[in-house]
Amino acid sequence: MKAVEITYRYETLEEASRERPADADAARRRLDEGSRAFASLLSGLASRRGTARRVIHVDAQELGLADGVAGAPAQRPFAAVLGCSDARVPVELIFNEGPNDLFVVRVAGNGLGSEVIGSLKYAIEHLGGSLKLVVVLGHSGCGAVSAAVDVFLEPKGYLSIASNHPLRSILDRLLVSVHTSTRRLADVWGPEVTRLEGYRAALIETAIVANAALSAHTLQREIGGGDPQALRAAYGVYCIETREVWAPRCGSTACVGLADPPRDVDDFVELGDAIARSERIASLLRPGAA
Repeated sequence: MKAVEITYRYETLEEASRERPADADAARRRLDEGSRAFASLLSGLASRRGTARRVIHVDAQELGLADGVAGAPAQRPFAAVLGCSDARVPVELIFNEGPNDLFVVRVAGNGLGSEVIGSLKYAIEHLGGSLKLVVVLGHSGCGAVSAAVDVFLEPKGYLSIASNHPLRSILDRLLVSVHTSTRRLADVWGPEVTRLEGYRAALIETAIVANAALSAHTLQREIGGGDPQALRAAYGVYCIETREVWAPRCGSTACVGLADPPRDVDDFVELGDAIARSERIASLLRPGAA
């Protein structure tokens, strides 16, 4: 028998509280460490029986349980996360965090609609005392991106949603990333790439990363970031199959953990090549070669 136990434990001792990250780098390290811990917790059960256990220590103050403190606790998340609405992507669990650690906004396709930007700007303007990082988190097999890819590959399918304006508003934003991803795959793999067995799956996963990176770039422009100590943006993709956070990046072959967004057009081109050449995309394009 295999089992997983994830326990949220609060203690009244002050020293049991987790220290808040001091800057964006520390916030990203904490999220990366948390995502690795979550992935390894479940991966450890793949080849054996038993129970995998993890305890997430929660500050009693964050639950309004601290002695001598009346009223609701103040919001003090150290990171804001824009994620997808997909029920298979539990953001706090993925990053090994508890209550009042993350300010989470979820919407299909993790797109930057006006309500999303408004919510994130609220966090930035009102929670700036604790907020150090804004993360855009896509996920593998995203239904919204998959729908955008299918419309791109078979344009006549767009007619069926032409009068569905809420759905169109989601897909239209994603088509930019889909179109860009087709160009990068063709440049890296050649024009015949569209005939490969796994092209659709590879295009979906490429567009998922490109969409997260583009959103993170947009948010970085919104929040600034010239000061090394200032609030910064990052992006990543949660791979449901492996439970890891995956993010190809400019100038590096590393893909595990969150990444900085591209800074300019040249960075986007370099990132597109890095995604297209990654082992994950290669394995999707040629599934029988592995």
